[in-house]
Amino acid sequence: MRLPTEIESLYIDFDAFFANAEKHLRPELRGRPVGVVPLASDHTSLIARCYLAKAFGLKRGTSVQEARALCAEIALPVARHDEYVKLHHKILEELDRHVPVRKVWSVDEMECALIGSERGRGEEIAANIRQGLKENIGPCLTASIGLAPNQFLAKVAAEMNKPEGFVMLRPEDLPGRLFELELQDLPGISSGMYARLGRAGVYTVEQLWNLSPKQARAIWNSVEGERMWAQLRGYAVGRPETVRRMFGHGRILSSDWRQPENARDCLRLLTAKAARRLRREGYLASALHVSIGTQDGMRWGGDTTFFPARDDHTFLRKACEVYDAGIRALEGRRLKKVSVMLHHISQPGDVSADLFEHANKAAERSRWERVTDAMDALNARNGGCVVSLGPRKEPPGGYAGAKIAFGRVPDLDDFFVVRADR
Repeated sequence: MRLPTEIESLYIDFDAFFANAEKHLRPELRGRPVGVVPLASDHTSLIARCYLAKAFGLKRGTSVQEARALCAEIALPVARHDEYVKLHHKILEELDRHVPVRKVWSVDEMECALIGSERGRGEEIAANIRQGLKENIGPCLTASIGLAPNQFLAKVAAEMNKPEGFVMLRPEDLPGRLFELELQDLPGISSGMYARLGRAGVYTVEQLWNLSPKQARAIWNSVEGERMWAQLRGYAVGRPETVRRMFGHGRILSSDWRQPENARDCLRLLTAKAARRLRREGYLASALHVSIGTQDGMRWGGDTTFFPARDDHTFLRKACEVYDAGIRALEGRRLKKVSVMLHHISQPGDVSADLFEHANKAAERSRWERVTDAMDALNARNGGCVVSLGPRKEPPGGYAGAKIAFGRVPDLDDFFVVRADR
């Protein structure tokens, strides 16, 4: 653990990215309140909104009906995750013109490392980035920028004065403006952690700052408490690499996809997407979980295990078996959401042959792996889902499964368009 004496981190946090991306892509939306929804339905909720919409009191999770009641002129485009990922890559190209990107934290948050003379020019670099984004990407995609001795504080700084904010937290100025923040303004302070801090008599950032490392560790009941103590003071804190544990996709179903057969087709598409990601990263899976949500709020989940596999045939067969069991258990309830998760992840070198497996089964698995590899190659070559196992239906939006989440930016291959057979 090292205590920097200069500004070493520049953090970029784009303002209302999904909503402003829609304004960038659709000029007719500029100047209007915009709320982004997951699907075209009166019975869904906002997943993002621009600052004009926020002024009307709209929040993430506000229902479409309530949004229209609060703001009659609101535009409600359906999220286009593929387009947001394309913009993300253009943004990365622009940032690399000014300073190397050290880590992508999400589709709209990145950290850049400042080295050498750059550490004394942080404000100038931030201004150049802002100008470059405006000139080479467009005026709608605005960003807030934070400068600090470490990534944690740079992120805090970027969020202190949104939108289009700029805050610099120098090592010599700490704690300074940190005491103006609420505890939940700090990364890592969830509602549960906030409650735990309250039980320990810690209600302000100043009280958190005044804890000893030992006290912080006791409250967190882990080394994360000490990490928080150190990061808050500007220390550069290393973290162990996270280990991949699962590959999964889920989808809220539009009204015409809520019948069991259509939902089953959607699950097949989601499973194929998850399997493709798994293969692309070089993993096998030996367990699968299917979750089904209903309109009346019930959630059913089922699991199955199998010999470590990577082929579509195994995953699709197992997913459908679990799904069919779930449909029987739900006894005709109208569906709302389906999801699949491939887990018990391993790499090929970690798997030993099954001494009790019949040779025919091993040969069959090998054949399906070769078939799957051939399909992957054909689809990659043609830029779409030109071949698949079983019937192909076009899902709502033309693609399934690829969804942006914090900590994961989908690969553009995840947005392969699935076209129905004509």
